[in-house]
Amino acid sequence: MTYHREVDFPVETSVSYELKKQRPRIFLPLALFLATVLTTLISGSFMEGVNPFASPFSFLAGIPFSLSLLSILLSHEMGHFFASKRHGIKATYPHFIPGPPLPPLPGTFGAFIKMKSPVLNRKALLDVGSAGPLAGFFVSIVVAFIGLKYSKVLPIVPFDAEQIGSSIIFEILTYIAIGAVPDGYDVFLSPVAYAGWIGFFITSINLLPIGQLDGGHMVYAVFGKRHRKISFAFTAVLIVIGIFIYQGWLVWAILITIIGINHPPVEDETPLDFRRRLIVWFTLIVFILTFIPAPFKI
Repeated sequence: MTYHREVDFPVETSVSYELKKQRPRIFLPLALFLATVLTTLISGSFMEGVNPFASPFSFLAGIPFSLSLLSILLSHEMGHFFASKRHGIKATYPHFIPGPPLPPLPGTFGAFIKMKSPVLNRKALLDVGSAGPLAGFFVSIVVAFIGLKYSKVLPIVPFDAEQIGSSIIFEILTYIAIGAVPDGYDVFLSPVAYAGWIGFFITSINLLPIGQLDGGHMVYAVFGKRHRKISFAFTAVLIVIGIFIYQGWLVWAILITIIGINHPPVEDETPLDFRRRLIVWFTLIVFILTFIPAPFKI
């Protein structure tokens, strides 16, 4: 099944480490958040078929998309933030990145936080790394389901349309919310459903077991110094997928390599307990459910 709408969505970059102690600053994160609210409102208005510059309040038509997408991004970052606080790790507030509000772009390039003190053990690394994707995943389920209820099933007609691929979880939610889609028909996503689709895409990207992505943090928490070999192996997998399925993965492989394949060590290498190993298995299932080999189609 194919879904219409497309976006290239650079997603949350890896959290970084700074040793300088200071209280979280609020002005810059707040300014960036408000700017991102504006750009996502404008982008959402265009998706609703409304010119946001036609009148002073036209951009308010983008509220459903903006609210949905920012809820997903905020839940992801606050998952990291609160997990960091629970383990005594100093962290900044989420920094949102506004982007061009021109469809099919969503008006933002994602968000990130910075950890300003080192992670001391594998348990903390696993908790911080998994909290963001899992929080964003559950909010994305709610958003996608609501959005699919307002999406349309229309006959396929021969015209140039942007199409996006589907993940397992999106297929499941589509069947629950809409039912079986007849041959010769496609699902035309509402802006809210599109926000949910982006949320799943963000989750899968961050759970790639490479470098200092959230999935990379989790791999180091489980395998320690073997993380480097696993990162190289999955980078090679991305390259293969990029060659044979979707070339965009080649770009991701290059970006991740530039950011860094390695992972900083932790002081305490004590293995994970049983409960956290269950979390690892659950996040692996989430990654399988959300990953899309060919996210965008022409």
